[in-house]
Amino acid sequence: MIKSFSSDRSSDDAVSSKSPIVYVRRLIMAMAIATLFLMALGSATRVMNAGLSCPDWPLCYGEFVPTEQMNLQVFLEWFHRLVASSMGLATIMLTGLTLWFRQSLPKWVPWFGVGALILVMIQGALGAFTVTELLRFDIVTAHLGTGLLFFSTLTAGASALFPYRPTGNSGKLPWVSLVTAVLIYAQSILGGLVASQWALHQCLANSNQLCAVMNNHLFGVIPVCISVLGVGLWSWRSQTIDFAGKRFGLIAVGLLLVQVAIGFATYKLRLQVEPLTVAHQSVGALLLGSMIVITVLGFRSQDYLTNSSIRLSNNIDTL
Repeated sequence: MIKSFSSDRSSDDAVSSKSPIVYVRRLIMAMAIATLFLMALGSATRVMNAGLSCPDWPLCYGEFVPTEQMNLQVFLEWFHRLVASSMGLATIMLTGLTLWFRQSLPKWVPWFGVGALILVMIQGALGAFTVTELLRFDIVTAHLGTGLLFFSTLTAGASALFPYRPTGNSGKLPWVSLVTAVLIYAQSILGGLVASQWALHQCLANSNQLCAVMNNHLFGVIPVCISVLGVGLWSWRSQTIDFAGKRFGLIAVGLLLVQVAIGFATYKLRLQVEPLTVAHQSVGALLLGSMIVITVLGFRSQDYLTNSSIRLSNNIDTL
């Protein structure tokens, strides 16, 4: 399991201006927030039909800033590329920091940095193919899926490095929350297929094949709801889950309710309200992130208690 570097918030405060792990963790958290914004920006670009507003890649109309052609749609696509490029540079910085300070970091952190860099390179290539292949639905969906995977990786890394001292063993909860996270991710991919093929519109136009895609996404809500509600109730009622775990369990349930309400409104309004569509994807990503936090904190509690038992046993043996 992923082991944390620090388990006490007070120790983090003492070294906040000196420890490399604090810089790495803050950078990862900032990148996770920026990735969430980038995915929302990408969703806005799609729903505004701005995905091909810049017909070439990586420049836009052969320029870094296409001032003559600039309008709302061109701006959305251009700004999306600009933020994506900034994320690429931030990932290179993260990888460099983890390698440079590898002696002061947990052994898994440099590998984490390299993995993040590989993901962002794949994402950049998919972004290019999205334009050059004229928004082919499978590439658009893969672009979303890789973006969610990158966001999930950053969230897991930040959760593993955050100061945390468990109060009890979480039992099977992290495994259940991990399965729930996988279900949310799969449901998000189904949603990406619905969006990239405009399946709702096509279904209303009597396209039976795309109705199947739409229905799969609708039926996928059921296992996700059951799993998220189960994790939230489990974390809240458990006597061994600390306040952080209970809090994220409640957050996940709240996000689920918001997501279902937004999805219902989006369906009823036939995707005619663009901010609702963007919010639907963004809240889904937040729900996925909250479940990943619960998973990582749960595994950390098991590692911490196991290591504490080993240290106690060793101390008894030396007496």
